[in-house]
Amino acid sequence: MIRPLRLWPDPVLSLVCPQVTVFDANLQRLADDMLETMYAAQGRGLAAPQVGESLRLFVMDVTWKDAEPEPLVCVNPVIVSASDETTAFEEGCLSIPGIPATVTRPAQILLRWQDINGAGHEAQMTGLRAVCAQHELDHLDGIVIFDRIDPDLRATLETGYLNR
Repeated sequence: MIRPLRLWPDPVLSLVCPQVTVFDANLQRLADDMLETMYAAQGRGLAAPQVGESLRLFVMDVTWKDAEPEPLVCVNPVIVSASDETTAFEEGCLSIPGIPATVTRPAQILLRWQDINGAGHEAQMTGLRAVCAQHELDHLDGIVIFDRIDPDLRATLETGYLNR
């Protein structure tokens, strides 16, 4: 089921999400709905708060637009380590449509998460995978791309977004 997207400045996008403690059919349904919503919105990632659910869960698929889909469901994700090397990438956000912003982030991360059944996983991520995972993890901490850019640029982008 495609769920409605929450748009900034919806208060749910500013909340720090609690850990997922129950791995059941409801969580599976939410993850399935989030993937369907992400694909329908032409996104590469989607966090639970973006569909109004305050839970530490995000989905992503950075390959589906150019190759076979590789959906990933990350429950209770944590960045274990991050490189000192950074990369700047123009990021879009489904909750702030039409307002991309260049964000600088670590170029490589080690991400640890649980799958939909609670099993643990860990992976080194680089490139778009690292950028997307960090962007979605920010949502779980109540952070949007506006929070990651220069304050003057933020003011300009916010004004443009709110006045359109």
